[in-house]
Amino acid sequence: MKAKVNKNKTEKILLLFFVIGFILTAGYWLLATAFADKIYIDVNSPGMKKLPIAVQVFPGAKEISDTLKEDLTFTGLFDCIDDSAQIEKPDQPFNQNNWNGLGVELVVKGIVNISSRSVNVVVSVNDVAAGREVLKKEYSAAPDLARLIPHSIANDVYKILTGQQGIFRTKIAFTGEKSGNKELYIMDWDGHRTNGTGITGGILLTPHWSTSRMEILYSAERQRQWGIYIFDMNTMKEKKIVILNGLNVAGNFFPNGKEFVFTSSKDGKSNIYKGDIVSLKGNKLISSPWIDISPAVSPDGNNILFVSDRAGTPQIYISDREGYGIRRLTFEGNYNTSPAWSPATDRIAYVGRTGGKNQIFIMKSDGTGLTQLTNTGNNEEPSFSPDGRYIAFTSDRDRIKGIYIMRIDGEGQKRITPKIFKATSPGWSPI
Repeated sequence: MKAKVNKNKTEKILLLFFVIGFILTAGYWLLATAFADKIYIDVNSPGMKKLPIAVQVFPGAKEISDTLKEDLTFTGLFDCIDDSAQIEKPDQPFNQNNWNGLGVELVVKGIVNISSRSVNVVVSVNDVAAGREVLKKEYSAAPDLARLIPHSIANDVYKILTGQQGIFRTKIAFTGEKSGNKELYIMDWDGHRTNGTGITGGILLTPHWSTSRMEILYSAERQRQWGIYIFDMNTMKEKKIVILNGLNVAGNFFPNGKEFVFTSSKDGKSNIYKGDIVSLKGNKLISSPWIDISPAVSPDGNNILFVSDRAGTPQIYISDREGYGIRRLTFEGNYNTSPAWSPATDRIAYVGRTGGKNQIFIMKSDGTGLTQLTNTGNNEEPSFSPDGRYIAFTSDRDRIKGIYIMRIDGEGQKRITPKIFKATSPGWSPI
C-alpha cells in the first residue's frame, strides 16, 4: 500500500501547531501579569491535599469555563467547587468577603467577547487569602480554534499554583483504523480536535515525537515491506529513513532529536540498532542469539530499555547508551513488554501479563516499587505525558480498542478517543 499524504489535512495540522504559539501568548503583550510568589501545591509532596478553587462560569461562553474545569480536575490536584455553592455572581467584581467562608483559595473569573472573527477572553485569577489579583491576561483565537483558549488558561493557572508547566496544550499521536484502513492521527491531549495526517499504511506502529514537536517517527508496512519513516511537519512530507529487509520497528529519539533506536530482523534475528535521520546511517547496538526488541532511550540519553527472551520469557532489560552493561529489571511475571521512560527517568511503565490479560505496571528505574495501574480488559502501549504525571495507553475494555489516559497512580482512567473507530499506539508530544 502506498503512503498517502493529504496536503490539506497536513496544512491544517501544521496550522494548529503554529497558531497557538502566536495567538495564545499575545495576551502577555496586551495585559500586565503579576504572578504570585508562593507555590500553592507541592506536586511532589506525598501528603498533598487537593486545593479548593472556584472557576466561575464565563458569561456567554460556559463551554470555555467547563473545559478549564475539566483540565484542572483531571490533574487530581484541584477541587473545583460547585457553581451552586458560590455566593458571588460571575459578572460581579471579585470581592474577598464573598469567598472567605467557603474555604476557596483561588477564584478564576472570565469576561468573554465573541465576534464572527475572534473569541476574546479576559481572565483574572484572585488569591482569596491575600485579597489580590495574581494573574490578569487576555486570550484570543479564531472561533474554530476557541477550544485552545481554556487549555492555555489551564496552563497559566497550573503554573501559578504549582510552579510547573502544564500539559494542556500537548498533543497525542496515534493510529486510527476505519473500515480496515489505518491512518496516523493527531489530537489534543484530552481527545478533542482529532485530525488525520493523510499518512496511511497496511500497518502503522509506534509514533514517537522529536523534542521539537515537528517530527514524528513511526513504522509502517506497505506492499509487504516494513519501513521506518519520519513525518516532517515543516515540509509536510513523509521520508523513509530505514530501508532494510525483514521487520523494522521504530523506537524513540535520543535527546538530540536526530538519532533514534529501532529493531530490525534484517539478519534473520531481531537486533537493536541506532540510526540517524540526517545521515541515514546506523549501527548495531545490541546483538545476541535471543530476540531483542522494543528499545526505548532514556530522556537523558544515557540508557536504553529493551525486551529480551534471553531468560526464557520476555523480560525488560537495561543497558547504557552503547548497549553495554546489560542487566535485567523485571522479575515478576513471565511476560513483560513495551517499556516506556518517564521524562525524569525515575519511573518506567511497561506491560505485564497477569491473569491472562495485559496490564500496565509502573516501577522505579532500578526495578523496585512495582505497582499495577490497570485491571480491566487488556491494556498496552504506555506513553508518559511530558511532565511525567500522566500516562496514555491502549485498552480494549470497551470492546473496541481506544486510547485512554490516567494519572501515574492509576486514578482518573478515561477513554479519550471515540468508539466510532479503533485507536492504538499513543505517543504523547513534548510540551
